[in-house]
Amino acid sequence: MTEHSSTRVEGAQGPMHTGSGNIYVTMGAGAQETDRPSFRRIADDQLAWLRRVLVAPDDMGEARAKLADTGTVILDGTPGSGRTSTARVLLREYHQDVGVLHELLPGEEGELPLTDPDLVGAGDRLLLDLSATDPGRWAAAQAHLPALRKAVHEQQAHLVVVMVNGGVLDPDLQHYRVVIGRPRGDRVFRRHLRTHGLAAEEYLEAVPAVDEFLKQRSMREIADFADLVRRAREAARSDDTFAEWCASALRARADRRKDVAALVARLRDSPQRALLITVAMLHGAHADVIHDTSQLLLSTAEPPPDELPLLQHKDLAERLAEISADAGPTGHVRFTDLDYDSAVRAHFWDHMPALRHHLGVWTARSVELNGPHVTRILRDRLVAQLAGQYLRTGRVEGLATLAEKWSSADTSQVRREATVQALTCGLEDPAYGKFFRGRIYQWCVQKQLKSDFARVLVQVCADVVAASHPDQAMLRLYYLACHQGDIAPSARQALRGLVATSHRLRRRLFARLALHGLSQPELDVFLGICDPEPLTDPYDNARALVDENGVQASLTTCWQAVLNGLPHKAWQPHAARWLHTATAMGRRGDILLDLLVEAADRCDGRRGATFAALYASARDAERTDPFGLARAEVTTDLLLQKISAAQGLGPPTTPPHAASARGNEP
Repeated sequence: MTEHSSTRVEGAQGPMHTGSGNIYVTMGAGAQETDRPSFRRIADDQLAWLRRVLVAPDDMGEARAKLADTGTVILDGTPGSGRTSTARVLLREYHQDVGVLHELLPGEEGELPLTDPDLVGAGDRLLLDLSATDPGRWAAAQAHLPALRKAVHEQQAHLVVVMVNGGVLDPDLQHYRVVIGRPRGDRVFRRHLRTHGLAAEEYLEAVPAVDEFLKQRSMREIADFADLVRRAREAARSDDTFAEWCASALRARADRRKDVAALVARLRDSPQRALLITVAMLHGAHADVIHDTSQLLLSTAEPPPDELPLLQHKDLAERLAEISADAGPTGHVRFTDLDYDSAVRAHFWDHMPALRHHLGVWTARSVELNGPHVTRILRDRLVAQLAGQYLRTGRVEGLATLAEKWSSADTSQVRREATVQALTCGLEDPAYGKFFRGRIYQWCVQKQLKSDFARVLVQVCADVVAASHPDQAMLRLYYLACHQGDIAPSARQALRGLVATSHRLRRRLFARLALHGLSQPELDVFLGICDPEPLTDPYDNARALVDENGVQASLTTCWQAVLNGLPHKAWQPHAARWLHTATAMGRRGDILLDLLVEAADRCDGRRGATFAALYASARDAERTDPFGLARAEVTTDLLLQKISAAQGLGPPTTPPHAASARGNEP
């Protein structure tokens, strides 16, 4: 198991992990809104993959029992033993229709403090990973754990804390601590091979060099090595053995810097170096794509050369042989040595810094090429290889700037998707994910965003950030939804989809809207999430959101702003849905009417006109009420009674005919 869990996805029809490494969630150029995999499905698929490859560490059973009995477990163990992956798998076992899985990141934008009870929703699964934290943050987090545990218990949620190795744990928390042991390396290795599709008879052969390698390796290193063996098997001859695949994988792990440097020194001509870079960046692409993109790299980074007659040029097969690559029987170009492409990429990035800018321009131009062999997967892989060099060398600011530049003006759909891919690589990086979440926040709060880049941010927040950090995604989508621009509707739609997964998130969004005052865009946000069905849906011991005092206060404030700030035709359809739901709920629907009336009553200076408009809306809603005119009229009569009581014109009691008509309703 890997200490930092992540997976790669290269299709819009549902993510699937096919090896070690990050998950890059990408959408096709023609993907429609309904074709996109939901962030919840992405998160679930990631957890499903982890469950498949996890070899249970020592004392996994004790951790599972502790979590079941108390709702909390604190995992301890040595670095590299798979603590974080174990934590995620433990939480996956409590997957249910209510609640979400999210990682707690106290201190980041959009994250509540650990002591805030609104941090935990009913049925939530919470991960607090402090394995790499400093002593000060660890001590602060410990002080807040009792309050967090109380909220977890009240909401029937589950919490897994990964503590810093060697950290001191308070005596009161020792009961929840479980020390997990490192699973056997050979078992982890074989589990990965089996999950990659290798049959048992293919990998049971003893290989002493591999046995030695697996000793004391981290779970991530073992996972990466298993993936190398898989790739060696795919590239090998049919009569090669498991030992030969492993030998190839072990050679691939060796330091190739001197070999690559010697090769580059021999290749003095720009066309050959361009070909070498192109094969490294697009390893496995068809020869036609390699030819076209290498020519594109030459035109991007070099002045036009004096051309020889076409028939005097070396053919592609000869040029590929000079760089130890070939096209193979299917026409797809690969180096003859496994993983040689990564060494070539690193060499040119490290030793030709002036080339970096040109690689960014070339990548943006390359993803816009067309042809039968230029696929979405190929484009995504190219962007991931470029982003990988930025991340490997810690040039995160450069990657963020490049992504913004790619969509800073009117661009093609494939260019926007390349930007999504670049940002996803940053977000999924264990070391730099926090930086990219912060940078995306800074972008989202800007008022003057280019439309194309704003669309990218909506997609990244909805499909990537929300998968594990829904609170942060909600805040960023909120800012995007409040922009005055053509991206606001798509941001509002994404925000509606996000809060639909969690009563806690909907509650938080109502509170934010009520607290910060409602401008025109915020009124549109409120109307988009105020559907009465999720408000009245029981979720916690038959309690609904609308029964909570805090939610009632937020709804009243928001409806007051709507009635004050929008014309009647803008809010009438939303009020009609509230009235129809009140009719369907019978007496339990009175609270919806009370909130509408109280909001209208607060409209100082125009109470009478607002009450009249609200009553007129009820009369209009009678014609479309799915429960029929008679029951709808009862609701309208009750609304009128409540309006009269608010104006001091009648007692706050239910009229006799209304009580009779509603007496047998739920």
